[in-house]
Amino acid sequence: APSSSIPISSRRYRRGEIIHRLLQILPDVAPDQRRGAAARLLAAQAELTDAQRVEMAAAAFGVLDDPAFAEVFAPGSRPEVAIAGTAPQLPPDLRISGRVDRLFVGPTRVLVADFKTNRPAPPRIEEADGAYVLQMALYWAVLKTLFPERHVEAALVWTDGPKLMVIPEELLAASLVRLAQPVDR
Repeated sequence: APSSSIPISSRRYRRGEIIHRLLQILPDVAPDQRRGAAARLLAAQAELTDAQRVEMAAAAFGVLDDPAFAEVFAPGSRPEVAIAGTAPQLPPDLRISGRVDRLFVGPTRVLVADFKTNRPAPPRIEEADGAYVLQMALYWAVLKTLFPERHVEAALVWTDGPKLMVIPEELLAASLVRLAQPVDR
């Protein structure tokens, strides 16, 4: 198989990159044309087997076709949005500069989402990697400062499942408290 010469860790990252790309592009394609667009994008990846293409398309459409994710991909939501700034909850010398996978800004609500292709997905948000929660807590804090009049939510979108896990504010806030604590050396 063509991918057998690629190290396993590289293949895992490549899978994640391709599914992320599908989730970036396909929401802006008319629903009746999405499967064809996905097939074309996947066909251009010469190193993939047909089975890998089918699995990656299924992971992307498992998210896109699930009503639980409708708001993440709603009209007006944007892929790959740059977020920069600081917030009162962050250490004074910390400025955030990053890119979120998906951002929805509505009249009363802001939803920031990050896609995760890890398999298996954790069963509960409390079991997710703390680095993922901290990353989302940083974006959440900056967005709360940018949109003080709106309710801001952060979520992880797992393509395995698929699962949408909104991160409770208490978990986000606790992550920021741990960040501000000095490290014993």
